[in-house]
Amino acid sequence: MREFWKSAGMHLLELDGSGWLKVTPDYLRAYYTRPEIHPVEDSCAAEQHLFEKLMADPMAAVDASEISAIADPDAAENYRFILGFRDFLVKHGTIEAAYAALFAGEENITIPPMFIDQMVHLIARNILRKVADPMRLRAGELLFRDQSVSTDEGQLMLADAEIVEMMSETGGMGGLGALLMEAGTPTREVALDVLDDDNKEIYWARSDRFDTAVDFRFTQPALDAFARVLESWVQHFHQTRVRIQPVQSIKDPHWSWHVGLDAEATRILNALYEGTPLTDSEQSRIVALFRMDFEERGDVIDTMKGKPVWLGMALGPGNILKVKPQNLLKNLPLKRLS
Repeated sequence: MREFWKSAGMHLLELDGSGWLKVTPDYLRAYYTRPEIHPVEDSCAAEQHLFEKLMADPMAAVDASEISAIADPDAAENYRFILGFRDFLVKHGTIEAAYAALFAGEENITIPPMFIDQMVHLIARNILRKVADPMRLRAGELLFRDQSVSTDEGQLMLADAEIVEMMSETGGMGGLGALLMEAGTPTREVALDVLDDDNKEIYWARSDRFDTAVDFRFTQPALDAFARVLESWVQHFHQTRVRIQPVQSIKDPHWSWHVGLDAEATRILNALYEGTPLTDSEQSRIVALFRMDFEERGDVIDTMKGKPVWLGMALGPGNILKVKPQNLLKNLPLKRLS
């Protein structure tokens, strides 16, 4: 299969017998070489020694005195955090198990959102490792990268929020663009390539740039591709097969279960379930709705057999879409979760 998302770091990990990503020494070394941890020229001897010790044996035991001996208190605190994160990963053995544990409510650990996104990036890379359709890979970016959404002229265009912000600041011309904009010099307009069935092969060469946009309207290939990504996510974590299809509205007199894939969608779906009419503004914030059906009736709780689960996505503040795939870890009507 062709390479994509090398920045995820999957080449640093190994698959276990269940297809989950085993934590490896090389993966931990990648964290030790982050700028917050890697010693600089004026780092003290204790910091240099601890760094060299961990690079030689990434899972080495570290005594509290070794950290307190570091002269720079910020560096010492960074080591406390990264070693706590390391111990958390090693305890659970795989990236998937560690990620699931974060949202099970049983762990007393705080992980920065950036680290959580990195974990999802890895998991998505693993789940999609055999996928040959670039559109599905681009749709997979929604799991770990915020999307800026444009609804101009009746469209529903999704583009990477970080890339959009960067281009708005530099005109797409990097540091030169920033200088020109500061000087009031007009810069050329930059438009992201919109991925479609005709040009989607361009994705392979630039998958780590996150610089393509997709049309997410109903019947468009990106929306269907995202449904397939969600199916793979559910199967990977729950070992159960589901069918997920985009829908334009929810018309279900026996509506029994729903899951919002972001905070705003959760609020909107709760309102719809309770029969509360939506305002025009709320209605316009809905990005997508899906129907999920379980293929194995025996996997779901008795009261949900033969019934669908409704999923939704909606715009948050600033027209940003922040998908929370963790909502599909605990909030499904599966017997194994009850």
